[in-house]
Amino acid sequence: MNDRQKELLRTLLVQNGQTLNIVDLSGQLRCSEKTVRNDLSIIEDLLAEYPNTFIKRQPGIGITLETQDHDMSEIFQKLLSTEPKTQEDRFIEMAYHLLVSNKAITLQELSKKYYVPKVTIKKELDTIADWLTNYQLELISKPRLGNIVQGSELQKRSALAHLTELLSSLSDHKNYVLELFLPYEIATVKNALNELQHKYSIAFTDAAMESLLVHALIMMKRTRQKSPVTVPNKEKEAVYSYKEYKYALSFFEQLEAVFRIKFPEDERIYFTWHLISGKRKNDIIEDPFIKNELLLNIISDLTTKLSSITLFPFEKDEILKSGLIVHVHSVINRIKYGFPITNPLLPNIKKMYPYLFNMVLLALNEIKETYELEVPEDEAAYLVLHFQASIERLKESREKQRRTLIVCHMGVGMSHLLQAKIEQHYQDIQVSACIGKAELRDYLQNHKVDFIISTVELEKVDIPYITISPLLEGKDKDKLNQFLTEMENHQQAGSKEKVLTQLVRGDLVHLHVDKEHPFQVIEMLGNVLYEKGFVHKEFIHSALLRERKSTTSIGGSIAIPHGSPTMVNRSAIAIALLKEPLDWGSEQVSIVFMLAITTGDPKLNRHAVGQIVGYSETPSLIQSLKESKNVKEFLEKLK
Repeated sequence: MNDRQKELLRTLLVQNGQTLNIVDLSGQLRCSEKTVRNDLSIIEDLLAEYPNTFIKRQPGIGITLETQDHDMSEIFQKLLSTEPKTQEDRFIEMAYHLLVSNKAITLQELSKKYYVPKVTIKKELDTIADWLTNYQLELISKPRLGNIVQGSELQKRSALAHLTELLSSLSDHKNYVLELFLPYEIATVKNALNELQHKYSIAFTDAAMESLLVHALIMMKRTRQKSPVTVPNKEKEAVYSYKEYKYALSFFEQLEAVFRIKFPEDERIYFTWHLISGKRKNDIIEDPFIKNELLLNIISDLTTKLSSITLFPFEKDEILKSGLIVHVHSVINRIKYGFPITNPLLPNIKKMYPYLFNMVLLALNEIKETYELEVPEDEAAYLVLHFQASIERLKESREKQRRTLIVCHMGVGMSHLLQAKIEQHYQDIQVSACIGKAELRDYLQNHKVDFIISTVELEKVDIPYITISPLLEGKDKDKLNQFLTEMENHQQAGSKEKVLTQLVRGDLVHLHVDKEHPFQVIEMLGNVLYEKGFVHKEFIHSALLRERKSTTSIGGSIAIPHGSPTMVNRSAIAIALLKEPLDWGSEQVSIVFMLAITTGDPKLNRHAVGQIVGYSETPSLIQSLKESKNVKEFLEKLK
């Protein structure tokens, strides 16, 4: 809108419900009556997303703006704001309006609204369209009509809740979705959620609380727009027996009283699903979890399988079992109700724990076949943290001195991993507890600690604290002014020494490989292993399926594709040095190690992956390997 149109809209809002004469408005705005009528048409288009707000025209009498208090506040904030938008704000807002609009939006409208060339808008719409396919949604472009999103309401809401995913380079933790709502709306929903937790003694993780907040705000917006979800009757009947349905009724009572809207029954069911799926941070396992036979069977099979293929006694770790019961319960329900999550730590977890990540995916593949439960890689990565924490605990045996408190916003699995890693690497630190940010003040009133280790910034804390990544990467250890002991590094290196020389033969190494796609490289190396008798023919197909599920690039220009260990006759590794780097997932890869390790060699597998990870963290070695003129030289450098 231009300044004149904004002034016209401001006048209509201030005199809401009053009849205004076109002649008077033209005099006030110093323009013709025709211009006023044209401006009113533009304003009507902008008000289309507010179903309870409209301009009433009465020939011979005048015009009247009919609206509600809530719409008026939102229009004042959004349409009359003069604050310039950043590129990120614009990108998120464009996607948001496309998802909530019931009418097509043209390039011209978007270009005028954001003062950006249409060619730029078109490129951004292409990016949005690609992203929408992740949610089974399609951005349809209709000639002369504009762009509109087609798909189910459930999928639209899921996309709305994950809008920040559009900003793949986002380095801060700002939630752009919340900025699309009014401050009093956010505060009201937050208060209702906090009251729900207090009333029913529930403790959701910080991440779960933010997810519930976002979904509740979206639900309120879509209800106002008369775009409700639809829940099949058989699904409704199943939900009525859950205690979370009672929680939802209490929650909606508060919202309806404040916002003066009536939520349909299907919305109550929909939000109950979210409450059931929300991850809780209570260490105490609820009775329904213990009685959930499916849940316990899945956890038992998962830990048994991982114990078998890694030789770590996971079944003996009661802390692991407790954490998995709470976490997997949420995972099952998120999958059941179609609420996908995004794991921001996925790339780092795959790089830091490639062996365990691959073993977890292997175990989950059997879970899929047994229970028809397909766990996506974002969820699998969180499970890796539970098992990695268990490994750290199994290695741990140290006396503790200084007391510290861990404040972590990502739940019990991540907290336990951070605790285990700190206690493993720092002999003089005793972790007294792992809590969420909301519990900090109460905890400090009743407990004494020397300092706090937090994964989020803290306010008004008198005790010294440090903010680090929950993965405790190298830069975080530097911040804590500590280093890993050389002895431990030497022990790990010693146990892995010469592993690759046992598994790699000269006839399994191929230099200057010229392929156009990762699958072609995998198929080539798989055939090399098959022709030499190391694997069954089916190994190649299983490796391709594994790659489709989750890319095997681990950083440092390296990828480690692999197939099912049950299809390996003898352990071996085939290597391809690529002529030109290939796009492999989100990274470029120059060296491919195809792992074929039998089920009887889990330690060999672990040590081989560990050695390859060590290569990936040594850029000078990778560059030297790339410059190898022949296989003999390449193998010499690997030693």
